[in-house]
Amino acid sequence: MNVRDSALAALVAAIWGVNFVVIEWGMAGVPPLLFVALRFAAVVVPAVFLVPRPDAPWRSIVAVGTFMSLGQFGFLYVSMAAGMPPGLAALVLQAQVVFTVLIAAGVLREVPTRTQVIGLAVGVAGLVVVGAGRGGHVPLAALLLCLLAALSWAVGNVVARAARVPGGLSLTVWSAVVVPVPLLALSLVVDGPAAVAQALGDLSWTAVVSTLYTAGLASLVGYGIFNSLLARWPSSAVVPWVLLAPVVAMASAWLLLGQRPNLAELGGGALLLAGVLVALRPPRVPSAPSDRPAVAAAGR
Repeated sequence: MNVRDSALAALVAAIWGVNFVVIEWGMAGVPPLLFVALRFAAVVVPAVFLVPRPDAPWRSIVAVGTFMSLGQFGFLYVSMAAGMPPGLAALVLQAQVVFTVLIAAGVLREVPTRTQVIGLAVGVAGLVVVGAGRGGHVPLAALLLCLLAALSWAVGNVVARAARVPGGLSLTVWSAVVVPVPLLALSLVVDGPAAVAQALGDLSWTAVVSTLYTAGLASLVGYGIFNSLLARWPSSAVVPWVLLAPVVAMASAWLLLGQRPNLAELGGGALLLAGVLVALRPPRVPSAPSDRPAVAAAGR
């Protein structure tokens, strides 16, 4: 990617990294599925009345919303409510990078370069180091739910890439339409009408601020940029940037929640950074054939 789009991708990773701490901070007292519904209701209204519908089939818009928004964040919020810490949630969710590249290679025939494969391998090694350093204190159900969130995000990435919709903001807004009503209905079934009514009636200012951040910055700004990058560049060039989000999440959790990273987390974070740098290294452009091979050989 060019310098401008690389900077935008890094900005998205920073916004998303802080987002995990903001979710943890605001979700106290609010059922997770209801919290997701509130987030995407704030994404949709009033933006859906101001942003034109993207030039894409409805099936693509609904598929992106179902996998990238409803599935990803439904599983993620429930995972965090079940005991997944924000820094580790950010880390495990990055399994979507591997899932995305594999699915894109099979479905879109976007085969990653050898350099990108090496970079992804280094990044995954960083994920393993950090995960191993956290020990076995995270409930298995929370871990599996977070992995399902990663898989759902990966499918959404590939659908967005295949749709090639110009203007990421329009796709972000209109795909979010499919989220609030199903998750509100599911929260009524899982948590009960009384719990939903009480949570809405006692909504704290922290929950409101968290919703505004996750809706305004993480969804509208973050996914607006991210989807526009996927429309212009191959998945294997865009998605590895998201590996920076766990580093930001762990630093934010340290500064804001007092969750100090251990040595394994710091070492794994360094590997993640190295993996991103390797994966995003521009491919070497082969030089043009020389009309004077003897001279070219002598100059080597």
